[in-house]
Amino acid sequence: MNYKVLIIDDDEDICLLLERLLSKNDYSVSTAEDGESGFKLLKKDKPDLVLCDFKLPDYSGIDMLRKIKVLHPQLPVIIITGYSDVKIAVDALKKGAYNYVTKPLYPDEILMMVKEAISSHHQPILDSKSTKPKKSQKEELTIIKGASPQSEVVWKHVDLIAPTNMSVIIQGETGTGKEYVARAIHLQSERKGHKFLAVDCGALSDDLAGSELFGHVKGSFTGAINDKSGCFEQAKGGTLFLDEIGNLSYENQMKMLRALQERKIRRVGGDKEIDIDVRVVVATNEPLPDLIQSGDFREDLYHRLNEFKIELAPLRERKADIVIYAEYFLKLANDQLNKNIKGFDKSALEVIKHYSWEGNLRELKNVIKRAVLLASSTTIDKTCLPAEIVTGIDHTSVNAEDNLSLKAAVKVAEIKAINMALKKAAFNKSKAAEYLEVDRKTLYNKLNEYGII
Repeated sequence: MNYKVLIIDDDEDICLLLERLLSKNDYSVSTAEDGESGFKLLKKDKPDLVLCDFKLPDYSGIDMLRKIKVLHPQLPVIIITGYSDVKIAVDALKKGAYNYVTKPLYPDEILMMVKEAISSHHQPILDSKSTKPKKSQKEELTIIKGASPQSEVVWKHVDLIAPTNMSVIIQGETGTGKEYVARAIHLQSERKGHKFLAVDCGALSDDLAGSELFGHVKGSFTGAINDKSGCFEQAKGGTLFLDEIGNLSYENQMKMLRALQERKIRRVGGDKEIDIDVRVVVATNEPLPDLIQSGDFREDLYHRLNEFKIELAPLRERKADIVIYAEYFLKLANDQLNKNIKGFDKSALEVIKHYSWEGNLRELKNVIKRAVLLASSTTIDKTCLPAEIVTGIDHTSVNAEDNLSLKAAVKVAEIKAINMALKKAAFNKSKAAEYLEVDRKTLYNKLNEYGII
């Protein structure tokens, strides 16, 4: 099948590069240089995937994502961004983006992400996260456990709660592994022989959320040409995982409260009550009590869901887990890219261990995959890692034991100033040297001395 991809980017070179790459791989490609032109193409002919730059002349990536999701709620969108915007890209994931890719763009990475996104779009929406082979599920559970004290607590809680039928709230930043934990709860429960259905509530409009959760009857709204069962019915006997639960509208929150209390639902537009048998596990990246205070979440629903809570610490607070995850993602990337990278050298490991990983596991996974693509030998060194990560590691934590000395304090101050200058100069070393008021040779000596880049 000839899948259609829409590229929205004001950089002509990137549009041309992507158009040639995807066309050679049998994709039908159309391009737009700004958001308005992109919307016209979206209304004219729905694509299978959108690749959208985060910074367009007329719209931001978040605005584009919202508009695309209103027009085509289930359409996968990949955000193209510079690495300095990773925090913003992570926010786009919360708003329903399929994934993000950072510049510079690499053909193998783009092709793989496009293939995965389109494949997920053409599976049933509720099963898109639940059709992985059992072997893959076990591997993910092994890696998510980690070795940090925080991970040990999480897995003790999973072992404790899994055999019960209690509802669970999993709280943690985007990318901390909330779905992995939910899947583990399911696989260790008596419901493991039934379905595990995962739904990203952040990717659903208010109208679509009601239909997907509770189903609808024919003729209940425009486009409802047949009766449709919702995920509460489809997950019969199994586990329903609702990610980003805080994004549900107040009306759908009321319907969910009734479903949990009475174990019955009504399809949108229907009057027949349907019995349900499902365990509900929800996830949120922001504390639900805060949403209650702001009036965005029902307190009675919160108490109904909060029979047990599991909190996942961000990756930057679980230093003992980082290398375990990195090695696992290396194995995955080797399999996906048909490569045989053996591991990381000392310089790369230091960078990986001490970077802040604001995007958590997703950012780490993307960085490792790109490093495997770039590796020219059997090991990954720091030249395979994005410059922004190499210059962004927390050197103060690397040498914390020396920080009482004046020499160490000077070193920390110089590293901080160099990092700031490099970022301000977009990693142009000559310009960075000007900002630092030193010559280029002095800057290079400092970069080598501190192992920054």
